[in-house]
Amino acid sequence: MTIKELREKRAQLVPKIRELADRQAEWTEEDRSNWEKVNADYDALTAEIEAAEEAEAVAGRARELEEEMERRAGDPGPGREDRDGREQRGGAGAQQAADVEYRGMNLLEAEGRDGDMLRARNEDNYRRAFRALLRGGNFEARALQADLDVQGGYLLPTAMLAGILSAVDDLLWIRQLATVLPPLTSADSLGAISLDADPADPTWTAEIKTGSEDSTMAFGKRELRPHPLAKRIKLSKTLVRKVTTIEALVRQRLGYKFAVTEENAFLNGTGAQQPLGVFVASDDGISTSRDCSTDMAVDAITADGLISCKHALKSQYWPRSTWLFHSDALQMIRKLKDGEGQYLWQPGLQADVPDRILERPYKTSEYAPNTFTTGLYVGMLADWSFYWIVDALTLTIQVLLELYAETNQNGYIGRKETDGMPVLEEAFVRLKTA
Repeated sequence: MTIKELREKRAQLVPKIRELADRQAEWTEEDRSNWEKVNADYDALTAEIEAAEEAEAVAGRARELEEEMERRAGDPGPGREDRDGREQRGGAGAQQAADVEYRGMNLLEAEGRDGDMLRARNEDNYRRAFRALLRGGNFEARALQADLDVQGGYLLPTAMLAGILSAVDDLLWIRQLATVLPPLTSADSLGAISLDADPADPTWTAEIKTGSEDSTMAFGKRELRPHPLAKRIKLSKTLVRKVTTIEALVRQRLGYKFAVTEENAFLNGTGAQQPLGVFVASDDGISTSRDCSTDMAVDAITADGLISCKHALKSQYWPRSTWLFHSDALQMIRKLKDGEGQYLWQPGLQADVPDRILERPYKTSEYAPNTFTTGLYVGMLADWSFYWIVDALTLTIQVLLELYAETNQNGYIGRKETDGMPVLEEAFVRLKTA
């Protein structure tokens, strides 16, 4: 089904959502069940549309990278002939795997890494050795001993690295909207300078005078210090031996696990040996002065509360702002109307037009708060470019061949170091129940 067809199918659900919301006061149990089902169907189609659009974007980026490398190198790029040969010999699965490896190499070359080292890591003998190790065999790559521990199995294959990081970026919407700083390579931390207070307004004065001296402008320094993050998965040795696309499986699962762990930390992290989350009140991030409970109910989100929240954010941040809610909160918001009977939630029915709440796009997260009782956070409106993320340790993979031998499994541990925090609290407003 094409993206256009998916959008048309999703649009057909909107009248039903509106019709149920209009007569909420007289709902039967069947109506309530239908409401949950139609909203779940709408969300599922939205996720499918976003995935299809992301796939198109990834393919476009890959084509751009290949074209750029061809222009810079004056040839199709290392490994291109081999990739084409595999397409003829191995079919679509082999072509997809080769494409991932080729795009990963191009991606890192385009970022300025050493081309000779990357070419070596993408040669057939390296790929075969890496796959052999994943399946429990011996790893021999003598030319790469300087950066690989062949005994312990610490690996950093280029294509795997690019693929896992790409998977994290695709799954983790915060990284797409936040400011991701260049990785730290020679320091333990990064000081983020923040503007804690603006200068006072200038004073009207005479031609030859300079006005009063300002004493209100103040700067702060919040430290970003990447913290260790690790995830482990286990795979059956039989599965590893029989499945030819094992690299893609490991990449996909590690990417997923890193993404959900980081998302939770970027929203709810305490800042102690982990990122500082936006839903954690802190003088080092977003203080309680950015909480908005005006016109809210004690147990629900209201239309007037959302309007008050939007206007608690300075209008200069509106063009880049995005709402954040749990899916439970979103269902509640889909029923809300303003004083003129217009729904606050507006579905995006055209390509490149996202669903909106009060004219601003929104994101959902299962890690956003969804308890609707007195004095709790239930959502946020923010310019997410003022959430900064910095990484330090480049992702590594450790293969454990013997630890789970009794259960006939291999273990794979991914490790990296990252930190994140809001650096300008006025760019965030937290919605709070009364």
